[in-house]
Amino acid sequence: MVMSRALEVSGLMDRLGRWILERFNSLRGLAVAIVLFAAALAAVVTNDVALFVTVPLTLSLARMIDLPVARLVIFQALAINAGSTLSPVGNPQNLFLWQGSGAGFWEFALAMLPVGGAMLVLVLALVPLGFGRAQLSLPHSDSPLTLQRGLMRLSLLSYPVFLWAVNAGYASPGAALVIAIYALAFAKVLRGVDWALLLVFVLMFVNLGLLGRILVLAGQVDVWMERDAATFVMGAALSQLMSNVPAAIFLAPFAEDWRALAWGVNVGGFGLAIGSLANLIALRLAPQAGIWRDFHRWSLPMLVASALAGALMLTGF
Repeated sequence: MVMSRALEVSGLMDRLGRWILERFNSLRGLAVAIVLFAAALAAVVTNDVALFVTVPLTLSLARMIDLPVARLVIFQALAINAGSTLSPVGNPQNLFLWQGSGAGFWEFALAMLPVGGAMLVLVLALVPLGFGRAQLSLPHSDSPLTLQRGLMRLSLLSYPVFLWAVNAGYASPGAALVIAIYALAFAKVLRGVDWALLLVFVLMFVNLGLLGRILVLAGQVDVWMERDAATFVMGAALSQLMSNVPAAIFLAPFAEDWRALAWGVNVGGFGLAIGSLANLIALRLAPQAGIWRDFHRWSLPMLVASALAGALMLTGF
């Protein structure tokens, strides 16, 4: 969270986003660019930070030209759910399951590639249904953020070093070192981190860990999750009730195959808005009329299609 915030503050993400968006002259081309940019960004700097970068960019473009803001934001949320699936650090549920799995960074990423790739392809397949070929004329505008090169270089260097530390089993010392460096050199970055959100995640671990110790409930869930396909379905379904991060935390002790659970909770980010915290962030960042209703018109079919694709791949068909 600290490194993601630092990349945002450095101005790099804003510059990169504008560079991409200003090079497309059709609405459909712009939508494809936004989907791919949001998905790629989510895989690197986590899903929530990707939204904090891409949604404001879309809103600023809409102030210059007429754009279907609500639909673009909806597709960003869908793309970020798909893109964050591909990376161990793309979203909180992946980070949690990656640490519990004992898998290496690239081993986890390769395991998530089939379902994450399928999800992204499905989002892209919806773009022609949501956006026409109307031509756009994007005026050139300079970024309102000054590029802080020192902060940018530190952040880009910190990512691989920290991931190496986590992969080698030194997550806590690595985190402490990163925070100490930013505290000394760029204290303003730490002030901008959403520490309350981090506290929510900690409380999820505690409360859902206690819930998993209720013997009657634990025994029933354990029976339901004897097969990988059932683990996948449980992850996707429970995400619709309690969001995918709590679902991953609750189901992890009962899952024999971490991959099936990771697939399920990531697919569960589609469907109802509560399925992923990223959905709620996106919809709150762009309070457009009817956006909640329209979100479900696109997200519910994505849940069905992604669940079907994931189930077929998981069972070998």
